Amino acid sequence: MADEELPFGWEKRLSRSTGQHYYLNLHTKESQWDKPTKPADPLSNNKSDEMEEVRCSHILVKHAQSRRPSSWREDKITRSKEEALDLINTYRQHIVSGKATFAQLASEFSDCSSAKREGDLGPFKRGTMQRPFEQAAFALKVGEMSSPVHTDSGIHIIMRTA
Repeated sequence: MADEELPFGWEKRLSRSTGQHYYLNLHTKESQWDKPTKPADPLSNNKSDEMEEVRCSHILVKHAQSRRPSSWREDKITRSKEEALDLINTYRQHIVSGKATFAQLASEFSDCSSAKREGDLGPFKRGTMQRPFEQAAFALKVGEMSSPVHTDSGIHIIMRTA
């Protein structure tokens, strides 16, 4: 079977951690989940809009339909999407009401390994995260928290920190 046709300068690779395919810009060595639609620009990392970077923390609640329904907290996650959404909404309400901090809840309840860093994902550029997550993260102002965001990984709430 022939490999799929990609625009010049891109290569399709397989993620060892997720088993999903991603796309690598051979010029900049940046990767993305979405299939590229235009040739890789060897200077794209010098464009101001491409250089935009955010720093976020998040809380992830996985569910049985997540691409990897396991985490550092649970070997096998069996909760439904609806149950995951209820949990995320509860966490968000606790943060908004002041009952808990984002960092406290991320450390204790997030299904992402970033929980060990209070949910901190560090700085990232466009094209790094799954599209719904990226769109929500880049739309936030520093200090703002998102509504629930659904991705293949599960359901998130995102706090932009820088």
